[in-house]
Amino acid sequence: MLSSPPAARVARTPAEPATAWPAAAGAPAATGRRRRRALRGSPVAQFALLGLLATVAIGAVGMEVGRHIGMENAIRDAKQSSRLAGRGIVAAAVTDRVARGDAGAIADLDRLVRDHVLRDGVVRVKVWASDGRVVYSDEPHLIGRRFRLGADERAAVAHGDGVEAEVSHLARPENRFESDADRKLLEVYLPIRGADGKPYLFESYQRFSTVAAGGRRLWTAFAPALLGLLLLLQLVNLPLARSLALRLRRGSEEREALLQRAVDASEMERRVIAADLHDGVVQDLVSVGLGLEARARELEMDGHREASCAMRDGATQTRDGVRALRTLLVDIYPPRLKEAGLAGALDDLAATTSARGVRTTVVAAPGHDLPDTAARLLFRCAQEALRNTLKHARAAHAWIVFVEEDGRVVMEVADDGAGFEVAARLGRAPDGHIGLQALADLVGDAGGRLDVRSTAGEGTTVSVELPVGC
Repeated sequence: MLSSPPAARVARTPAEPATAWPAAAGAPAATGRRRRRALRGSPVAQFALLGLLATVAIGAVGMEVGRHIGMENAIRDAKQSSRLAGRGIVAAAVTDRVARGDAGAIADLDRLVRDHVLRDGVVRVKVWASDGRVVYSDEPHLIGRRFRLGADERAAVAHGDGVEAEVSHLARPENRFESDADRKLLEVYLPIRGADGKPYLFESYQRFSTVAAGGRRLWTAFAPALLGLLLLLQLVNLPLARSLALRLRRGSEEREALLQRAVDASEMERRVIAADLHDGVVQDLVSVGLGLEARARELEMDGHREASCAMRDGATQTRDGVRALRTLLVDIYPPRLKEAGLAGALDDLAATTSARGVRTTVVAAPGHDLPDTAARLLFRCAQEALRNTLKHARAAHAWIVFVEEDGRVVMEVADDGAGFEVAARLGRAPDGHIGLQALADLVGDAGGRLDVRSTAGEGTTVSVELPVGC
């Protein structure tokens, strides 16, 4: 896509710094690309890192689930111990004397509670009558006092038989005597029937930290096994990942080798065809043209003007055919690539493209000493880009810009043609040509990058960037 007028490209001299290029000339973001390439790690290392992250995530979820299950089990244990304490120990000691507030009966019940119930994190015990009166508590200030029972507690006293538990934050009036150190308690209550046959509500308060510790002991018991199995799974998968990465790498190397052999074979075939045409058909046509010209002069001297004109027309057409064949020879194989270097070969390529109707300008600093591999690859890219311009772009003008900077060579081939959708055509190789996608793979293998920028109606730019020593 041309982002600046064509004149701006032609007027620029090769001596201008890269920062002065027009936007379309595309000073490359080589530093950013090198940084992105450096961030690409080994596939096995990436797999190991992702596996480790997955292990951590699965372990965290497993631990959270285990903590939740452990907490539920700990609360269930607290309920069971409260059921045993309330119905197995306290209920038989709640007599009518205790209900009437007899000090001796309450003292006997208090000793029983302190000896057998206030343990394993239980910090408070209360026994409620159905009217909200505290019949017994290990806190003497509560005995005989009346508080409003909640709906759940009233329902439990009236006709309940289950055990309920909830976290109490000690905000209610009957909890004001609880220790400040135990601001979060697990409140467990259940209905009991005293020795006098009346219904009561047994309530115990346990330290929530003790319950939570019991839950943690449960899930931490299997957490090492879970993490160990996950890590073992990753260790088992690493050799498989390494084997798969090696197979993929070998497949990629084989594909690249096949592609390189195809390019080499294509180049050799081009060279043979060019040599055969130059040494055979072209020389024969040159001889035919010279013979026709000589015969035309003889016929003219003998007075056969019409035959002489026909011979001269044949000679002219033969010379035109020779020029066309020589132009084709440059397109098939650049004879000046080794002798004159890449700049000379690009000049020849531009001349043949201009002869075919697209005026082509080359802007290249002289004296570039590139390895043969890099020069051939850049020439092939320019050749393929201009071939596409001739075939598809309907362009009037094309430009080849070639510079060297920071140890890299950058070449751009742009036109002012119709443009196209890059994704739809990049991989095509029409008419037996190797195609830009295959060239992009070769450029990538050489440590470079090939980009195609095009927008319908705004032209096309093919940018190639290579390290100098590739």
